[in-house]
Amino acid sequence: MKLMLKILAFFIPVLVALFYFLGRPADTVTNSEAATSKLVRLAKLPSPISESSGVEFIPERDAYITHNDAGNKPHLYIVDRKGKLMETIKLNLPNVDWEDLARDSDGNIYIADTGNNNNKRKELAIYKVQLDKPDKIEAIRFTYEDQKAFPPSKKDMNYDVEAIFWHGGKLYLVSKDRGMKETAKVYELPDNGGEYKARLLGSHKLGVPVTGAGSSADGSTVALVSEGGLHIFQNVSDPAAFYKGDYQKVNIKQAGQTEAVAFENENTLVITSEDGGLFRYSLN
Repeated sequence: MKLMLKILAFFIPVLVALFYFLGRPADTVTNSEAATSKLVRLAKLPSPISESSGVEFIPERDAYITHNDAGNKPHLYIVDRKGKLMETIKLNLPNVDWEDLARDSDGNIYIADTGNNNNKRKELAIYKVQLDKPDKIEAIRFTYEDQKAFPPSKKDMNYDVEAIFWHGGKLYLVSKDRGMKETAKVYELPDNGGEYKARLLGSHKLGVPVTGAGSSADGSTVALVSEGGLHIFQNVSDPAAFYKGDYQKVNIKQAGQTEAVAFENENTLVITSEDGGLFRYSLN
C-alpha cells in the first residue's frame, strides 16, 4: 500500500502539469459563439466589385473604399454602409496585381500593387493617391532587400504581399508565405514616392498565409486576416514589431475567403471577402 501511495504521489502532480500545459484551451484562440457573433454581415458589394482585395474606411465620407484583384480595371470604388456604389474613381495606372489599401492621417490612399504569386516580379509598386486629385499620383517602387533570386526556391517563396498598413509616416508590408505557408515577414518603406529596397524588420510564425492588414490610428492594435481567420494584436508598443503584442485569433469562416481588413474606429473593423461580402467586426 505504501508503495502504491508513493507512486500516486509521484504521478498525480505530473498528470496535473500535463493537463495544465497540454489540455487547457489556448489563450490566444477564440472560436466561441460570443466571439463570432461580433461579426456582422453588412451587405453584398455591388457587381462591379467582383473580387474585393483591399478595403479602407473614409471617415469624411462615412463610407468604404475598395478595389478588385489582378486582371481587373484600375478603379477604386466608394460604397456606403449598405454596399451601394457611391463613386468610381478611374486611375491612369496598371493593375498588375492590386492586393491591399492603406490610408494615412492626411487621407491619402496607398494602393499595393504587390501581388507576386510566382515571386519573380521586379516592378513592385505602392501608389499614393489623393482622392480629390486622382491624377496626382506618387509611385513608391521597390524590391525586397533580402530577395536574391527571381524566383527563389519553392521553400523560400515568401515575397508575395497582400497586406499593408500605414503608421507614423511609414508603410508596413506583411508577406504571404507561398512556400511553407507559415511565416509572415514584415517590411518597411517610406510613404513618399521614389525607388527603394524594402527593409526587412522581422518575421512571425503565424501559421497561415496573410491576405490583409490594418492598423488603428494610434498604432496600438494591428489586425490581419487570412482565409476565414482574423488575427488581432493588441497593446502594440511598436507597429514595426506588432506581432509582439497580445495576440488573439478569431475563427470567421462564415465570412468566406476574407481578403482585406481595416479599422473603422479603434473598436471596429471592416472586412471584405473575395466573393463580395462586406462585414463589420467589433473588438469589444
